[in-house]
Amino acid sequence: MNILPLMSSWVCPRGLAATTCSTLLAFITLPALAEQGCASSARLASLACEYSVRDDFHAKRAICLDGAAAELSDCFVEAQESADEAREECAAVDEARLDLCERLEDAVHNPEFGEEFAANFVDPLQIGVSVTPNPYFPLTQGNRWVYQGSFDDDGEEITEVITITVEPRTKMIAGIRCLVVRDVVEIDGELIEDTDDWFAQDVDGNVWYCGEEVKDYETFEEDEPPLPELVSDDGSFKAGQDGDEGGVLLPANPVVGEIFRQELSIANAEDAIEILATDASEASQAASCSGNCLQTYDFSPLDPEAQEHKFYAPGIGKIVEINLTEDTRVELIDYSVN
Repeated sequence: MNILPLMSSWVCPRGLAATTCSTLLAFITLPALAEQGCASSARLASLACEYSVRDDFHAKRAICLDGAAAELSDCFVEAQESADEAREECAAVDEARLDLCERLEDAVHNPEFGEEFAANFVDPLQIGVSVTPNPYFPLTQGNRWVYQGSFDDDGEEITEVITITVEPRTKMIAGIRCLVVRDVVEIDGELIEDTDDWFAQDVDGNVWYCGEEVKDYETFEEDEPPLPELVSDDGSFKAGQDGDEGGVLLPANPVVGEIFRQELSIANAEDAIEILATDASEASQAASCSGNCLQTYDFSPLDPEAQEHKFYAPGIGKIVEINLTEDTRVELIDYSVN
């Protein structure tokens, strides 16, 4: 599909820096945009990011104008500084997206997921019964993994506990029945996140990411009683809804060098993984593997600094997660796999 005619009337938005405008105009008139592709999508997503920055900038200025006049100048300066920082983040995300597109050889994300592919997926309630589970993420109902990590937060050590449970629930997504997996995150005993992830397994044993309902919480100690308050659902997506697509979360037979887009919800959820090794070794408090561990590199263009190595023991699942940027480690401390 040639989209260039659709851009013929595009003009630079008022207030947009001339250099930024010329760059964006160059992006959307490149010949490469005449055809579908990962890079073409990334460049238009970059334009969307710039417009989002502008929207936030003007919204902040509007708030300034409805506030105390004595603080107006400082308020405008803060709005501009915030916009400048956001534009830098847009540039970093754009670079990371284009890098991923290059590694994917500009392939369009067109996963074989949806009602027309339903026959390619197993009955999720039969995983672990009549269907062999994926060795690196056995989705048998009742399976439960508990992870723990300690982190420095402004000089204070905090403990994070993550509990993942395969629930006795399913959810129909784009004509495919997916399992519900609950992911609960607590820091020092306080609820931070309670998410329903939706996964499916195909006949080849690959685990697919169908979507997630994210619920982020914050507790305010001044409240009586201080109960967790829902503050965000950012990152939620559902395959087949509003252009969102799922993807392969973990292959059953990984090949070193393979790259998978686990999800694609533009500007919302864009996680990807690369298979680094199938003969790695690692150990956690609860499990270990020697010479047969799957090692992945997990990353997202939306957060270029969020880079992780994850290690999976066959028959158990993920046992170690290492944050490469912050040099922190989360380990499996307890598990029950049926």
